[in-house]
Amino acid sequence: QVQLVESGGASVKAGGSLRLSCAASVPTYSRPCMAWFRQAPGKEREGVAAIRLATTTTRYTDSVKDRFTISQDNAKNTLYLQMNSLKPEDTAMYYCAAGLLTSRCPGFTRGDFTSWGQGTQVTVSS
Repeated sequence: QVQLVESGGASVKAGGSLRLSCAASVPTYSRPCMAWFRQAPGKEREGVAAIRLATTTTRYTDSVKDRFTISQDNAKNTLYLQMNSLKPEDTAMYYCAAGLLTSRCPGFTRGDFTSWGQGTQVTVSS
């Protein structure tokens, strides 16, 4: 089981930036597919950005394209989510997830992800 610990959430004003981090307890080869999800109050958890670590192939949900960037630092076993031009609708709890490699990776099928972090809160005010 992969242990994931997110950090970096905060309260910011619209237009601001944040970088979320997800520290993993095991190296890249043990978690070949990773993603960031988010869940706002009263809404379903949705995929935001995903990455196939071996090839660094990425995928983004439409609402964050050109604003968010998912990346990895293999030496630190850490996944990042750089979030720019934040909007109030980005307010949510953000979760890091890790899973085994499937043909859907990078993707947002929740059943493909076997390990989840506890989440970090992002609040964007107007």
